[in-house]
Parts: sequence; structure tokens; C-alpha cells
Amino acid sequence: MIFRQLFDPESSSYTYLLGDEMTREAVLIDSVAEQLERDVALLRDLELKLVYALETHVHADHVTAAGRLRDGLGARVAVSRRSGVHNADVLLNDGDWVSFGMHRIEARATPGHTSGCMTFVTEGMAFTGDALLIRGCGRTDFQEGDPRTLFHSVRARILSLPETTALFPAHDYRGRTQTSVGEELRFNPRLGGSQTVESFIELMGRLTLSYPKRMDEAVPANLYAGLAPGARPKVQAPSPVAEVMRDLGRQDADQWMGEGI
Repeated sequence: MIFRQLFDPESSSYTYLLGDEMTREAVLIDSVAEQLERDVALLRDLELKLVYALETHVHADHVTAAGRLRDGLGARVAVSRRSGVHNADVLLNDGDWVSFGMHRIEARATPGHTSGCMTFVTEGMAFTGDALLIRGCGRTDFQEGDPRTLFHSVRARILSLPETTALFPAHDYRGRTQTSVGEELRFNPRLGGSQTVESFIELMGRLTLSYPKRMDEAVPANLYAGLAPGARPKVQAPSPVAEVMRDLGRQDADQWMGEGI
């Protein structure tokens, strides 16, 4: 499998590219609007066809590029049915599967940070969004967050995976790139093996966190796959992008990308 972990420094967000080496079909997990040009260029360089733009949840700290990836590349936007996204192409339920080439991704509902959080599991890897972070977890004080729900969903749906499963979060603010189920069971101070739901609820209740600075922009936009009026990101694809991207040959694509999108 082709795998890339990509980083947005402004929001400390990770985007993940997974591709099938034979069919060249690919998925992007948790895209960032300001990184649209980077991601399209990488897909072009690797000669991959994007079939799905997956979202682990409705993000509050950045605007997704999912809608523009659909408009430009023909990808299908896939999110949890409980996310509240109004214009997704695929609404995922717990236990659903998404296929690209010969590979499959299982969608596991892991609510608690938001009611629509999902973890995507495939071939010894799990993409946990904000439900489980490296030595931490997502906050539970807005977007229908609930600490009791988060504790139980992470323990039952993520930390129940084999201990060798590699975990890839949506964010890390200390430069860490991945962890594992075994590591988090031993070392996660909030959700590790010795913690109880009561201690977790008490801990989360004591947190005093400021709201994400882009929340008022990001959440309304992300409820429309990043395309909500008045919440347009800095990087925008040209119009009509779909016809341009589908019809470009390699030489023309190189020239077009050199001009920026």
C-alpha cells in the first residue's frame, strides 16, 4: 500500500494518503483546505486517482478540502451519518466499509469528542481523528462532546485492537507522528489501562481550554464539506475544476499546477 502522512503547521493537523499500488485508486483522510495544492500535486506525482475524501469528524480548527476534492477530482466525500454534514456523498454507519483498489477501510464509530467521530481501520493501522491522540484525547466540552461516551468508545473500539496496531491521530502539537494500541494502553494518562470512567470524567471536567480560534469559521464550513458560504479558505480550485482535472494530460497538468490552483 502507498502511504503518506502530511502535516499542516497552522493547525497542527495530519492528512493521510492511502493508495493501491496496482489500481492507483486512493483515499485522503482529513484534508485541509490550505493544503489543497500540495495534495493535488502529490496525487499527480504518484499517478493516483482519488476515489474518497474521508473525514474523521467535523473539525473545529481548520476547513476541510473535501468538497473541493470532489469538485476537482471526482472523489466522493464520506463522513459519519451522525456528523451532520449536509452534502456528503456517503454517510457511514458503524461497521461500514470503504474500498479503494484491493484494500478496504472499516469505519468504526468513536463518538465522544463529537457525536459524529469515526476511526478508520485498515491493515494494522487506525486513523483515530481527535478521539484518541498520542498520550491524550480530544476535548469533550463542545460539539455534543461527552466524556463518558468518549471513554467507552475509545476503550471498546480503538484500544481493543491488537496492541501492535499503529495509531495515527488527526493532530499532534509536539511533533510526534504515530503511536500504537500497546503504547496508549500503557502510557496514555487519560485513557490507559488503569484509568476508570469516573476519573476520566473528573479530569475532563477540570480542563479549562480556550475555543479553537477558527471554530466560528470552520464548523459551519465543514458542515458543508468545506464549501459553506462565507467560510471559503485561502486556497481555491479554479472553475470549472472537475472538467479541467479530468481532461488534463500529464504535460498540461504540470503546466497548470505550475501556475497554482
